[in-house]
Amino acid sequence: VRGLCGTYNWDQQDEFTTPAGDVELGVVAFTNKFRVPGACPAPGPVPLDSCDAFAGHQELVEAACAVLLGATFQ
Repeated sequence: VRGLCGTYNWDQQDEFTTPAGDVELGVVAFTNKFRVPGACPAPGPVPLDSCDAFAGHQELVEAACAVLLGATFQ
């Protein structure tokens, strides 16, 4: 999750580091680098409201967030 959750080096210039190691300047380009093809639609120029677009995925999202908010990442 390096880049996705920040790099924790106090340098905001590399916060959008992609899995390939390059740094994206925009949110949409950055999120597309982590998107699994076919799993969800590619975001357009304005990010989607995830609550409206993926209402049926609430349980999955809450479970994923529980991992990020858990003891491992504290």
